[in-house]
Parts: sequence; structure tokens; C-alpha cells
Amino acid sequence: MNKKTTWGHVSKWYDKIVSKEGHYYHQHVIIPHSLKLLDFKSAKNPSLLDLACGQGVLSRKIPSSVEYCGIDGAKPLIELAKKHQENPKHQFFTGDITKPFKIEKKDFTHASIILALQNLEFPGKMLKNASIHLQKGGQFLIVLNHPCFRIPRQTSWQIDPQKDLQFRRVDRYLSKIKIPIQMHPGKKEKSETTYSFHYSLSDLSQFLYDSGFSITLIQEWCSNKKSTGKKAKMEDFSRNEFPLFLTILAKKN
Repeated sequence: MNKKTTWGHVSKWYDKIVSKEGHYYHQHVIIPHSLKLLDFKSAKNPSLLDLACGQGVLSRKIPSSVEYCGIDGAKPLIELAKKHQENPKHQFFTGDITKPFKIEKKDFTHASIILALQNLEFPGKMLKNASIHLQKGGQFLIVLNHPCFRIPRQTSWQIDPQKDLQFRRVDRYLSKIKIPIQMHPGKKEKSETTYSFHYSLSDLSQFLYDSGFSITLIQEWCSNKKSTGKKAKMEDFSRNEFPLFLTILAKKN
């Protein structure tokens, strides 16, 4: 696995940004909505397989009674997850999630991948591996940067002065794109680099279908932030029209 797709080389920066409690959007948007959709109370003996778990932020937010297993390709992030863990029953493993998982349990009631599918070059392989370890009818939650409106280098905010309207410009969408991301743009060529992979809604649907999943629900989550100043009304309007995150809840057939 290319280290630039695992985030191990930027683990210290990532841990600082996310922290033990999660970054702003983890705390105020992603985790609250994710826990509602995962709905652990509806399952008997609930268990969660958390893929690309990073330093384990989701593990610290789920009910303590839920069995948990987190896997990530970056060893430094797994070490941080173990350091931060609050439940001794939680397990963390280093592993390439596009290759067979080295865990025995094959009847998880739930699985998740939060803000990481866009960092996978072969998400279909990950989905097929996840299917093996989910029980029939098991729920799989995917949260990712919205693939229609948040494509690095291919989407941007612009303002129409005649309409006094802020809008979202989209330059490319249907093509699969591999996009290098400088983690510290100010450092230019000295910055650490990771990669983002863009997939259309059709791609995502096909990946799930080919892996034995049926989509049961799609939600789009907006930022809950509010602007100040002269352009606040315009910015707040557009913020509520163009979602930050796409969320897919799928069921194993």
C-alpha cells in the first residue's frame, strides 16, 4: 500500500487536528447523525467494524456495550487509537482494508467508513472484504466528502454579483480522478502529500451493488456554521444549499 494513501506519514498532524474528541464537524455533524443512523439499539448484541478508523474517534462515541473492532492501514494512527481508547474491550488492528481482513469475526451487525472512502484507490475491494465480515442484513454506513460539490481542485465557491448569490462551480464530475493534496500548502513542495480519489454517485452505487449491498438510505449533511459580516446572509443561504457530506446507509443482501 502506498503510504500516501494511509496517512501514517501525517499521523501527528491528523491527531492534533482531530484530537481525542474529534474535529468540529465530527462533534457537531458527523458523529451525532451517524449514531442515529447506526441505531445500535435495534440490533441484538450489536457490534461495529470501523474501517479506516484512524485514531479511533468513533470508538469513543459509541455506547460502551457495543463490541468494536477498528482497522486502519496506518500503524501510527492505530497506536494513537490504542493510546486514546477508553474501553478495554475495543480492538484495533493495522491492516490494508483493500486486502482480506486478519480478523475471525464474520457476523458484525454494523460496519462504517467515515471520511475515508475518498482516500481509497480501490474502494470496491474494501466493500467486498467488509461484506465477508457482516452478517446478512448487516448495516454499512459510509460518510464521505460530497462527491458532487466537494471535489478537490474541481469545485469552488464563486459569487454572482448581479444576483448577489454565492454558488458552487463544478468543473468535472463523472471522471474518476486521483488528486494529490498538500497537507500544508504554505510549505509548497516541502509539504506532506496525501491522495484523494473522486468517484461519482454512479460509481459508488456500482461498488456497493457489486459487493452484495443494497442502498437503503441516502442523506446529505450541511455545515451548521453561521457567518458574520456583510455577506453573512448570502453565505448562510449557500451553506444550507450545498451539503458538505454525503451519507449512504447500505444493507448486506
